[in-house]
Amino acid sequence: MKREVVAIGFDPGLAITGYGVVRMIDGKWQALAGGVIRTDKDMPRAQRLRLLHDEAQSLIETYKPIGVGIEEVFFATNARTAIRTAEARGVLLMASDGVCIRGYTPLQVKKRVAGYGKAPKSQVQAMVKRLLNLAETPKPDDMADGLALALCYLLEEGGVSPRDHAYL
Repeated sequence: MKREVVAIGFDPGLAITGYGVVRMIDGKWQALAGGVIRTDKDMPRAQRLRLLHDEAQSLIETYKPIGVGIEEVFFATNARTAIRTAEARGVLLMASDGVCIRGYTPLQVKKRVAGYGKAPKSQVQAMVKRLLNLAETPKPDDMADGLALALCYLLEEGGVSPRDHAYL
């Protein structure tokens, strides 16, 4: 009997949120979908966040994942960007209500996907391409990050019970 599970990864951002949907069947991965959710900078922030929430919720309803991998917000030099990214992450968490959520730092993603926590983005993208047997390197970067986050979830799936919220 084949064991099939699906995970969604989100790389949060107010202007652009990357996502990736990955299915694992008997230990083999397949990209089901990937892309970005864009919000218009001229829209009020509350509307942008609502749009992001609704699009993420639609992906979750469509693909019915066992879990969501989402990038942790780390404080950068630009506090304004960090705050907006945190707001975007918050609505993604709300959209994921009822699904197991696991947060990953950029270092954890790099280590799990490329084997080295300080791997350059190009190396992570090359590994995503290889692991998912894609014809081309996934673009844009935000989508590649979403796929990497979904892979992180599935790589960890064997060691953490799906009922456990490792994000907490």
